[in-house]
Amino acid sequence: MSSLFAKTAGGIGCAVLALPLLAALTIVALLGGLSSGGSMAASPSKHAVADIPAYLLALYQRAAPECPGLSWTVLAAIGKVETDHGRHPTMVSSAGAVGPMQFLPSTFKAYAYPVPPGGKKPPTPWDPVDAVYAAARLLCANGAKNGKNLRRAIWHYNHDDAYVNQVLKIGDRYAAAAPAPTEAAAKAVAFARAQLGTPYVWGGDGPSEGGFDCSGLTQAAYRAAGISIPRVAQAQYDAGPRLPKGAPLAPGDLLFFGSSPSNITHVSLYTGGGHAIDAPRSGAVVRQGPANTNSPSFQGATRPSLREGGAR
Repeated sequence: MSSLFAKTAGGIGCAVLALPLLAALTIVALLGGLSSGGSMAASPSKHAVADIPAYLLALYQRAAPECPGLSWTVLAAIGKVETDHGRHPTMVSSAGAVGPMQFLPSTFKAYAYPVPPGGKKPPTPWDPVDAVYAAARLLCANGAKNGKNLRRAIWHYNHDDAYVNQVLKIGDRYAAAAPAPTEAAAKAVAFARAQLGTPYVWGGDGPSEGGFDCSGLTQAAYRAAGISIPRVAQAQYDAGPRLPKGAPLAPGDLLFFGSSPSNITHVSLYTGGGHAIDAPRSGAVVRQGPANTNSPSFQGATRPSLREGGAR
């Protein structure tokens, strides 16, 4: 890709930590906040609403689930850097990239199919729907899936480290700030992270019973934070307090899945950055992965830390 608006600008280590120290560091990190180019589940900020044409904002949000774990804010930030969301007068670069997302025709062909809902037939890089979906697929193929290596994915879009930094910075501005987690919510997340790798056991309430099921894990996490919630997923959902649809998620929120609000069959604990921890099914272990709030089975979220005693 060749950006029309891109601005040019001039070791990771691992350690094994004792669980109490790991939990303490987790709480500090959650209370301090993290930046990752915008959360997958983020609502648009006031700046995003003012800067992005409404039809394109909806398109970025609709296309992002094409790549599990990809935030719509990344697509929107690329659209901003490349052509100011299609406002560039020609949308043709000196390198031959065209359209709102600045694809070379040869590159576009590799990611144009299947034709997305509402796209042109045959697809064209000039069409916003075709171009944004193709951008999501390109990012996914180069590291964005499940947040594996987002920086590398963006670098493949335009081979420039300054470009990557600019996209991530704009993405952060497009995401509405999530509410800061309470200490109780941070403790619940820290407890859940300490259980990663624990076997799933239906009806299980902890390692003493061989493992957890989904709602046993979330109940235990909040018990560790000093908050009592019901045992089963449906009752946890009913207990609330529920978040309005589209409200920004905060670490510690519970995410519920099922065929309807009255048939909740699964619950996970949101950890931030578009990810959640859950005990998924028999034969699996407690894991952290995409929050999947774009899934058709997602029924909503609750924030137990707002209940009486949640600020402790």
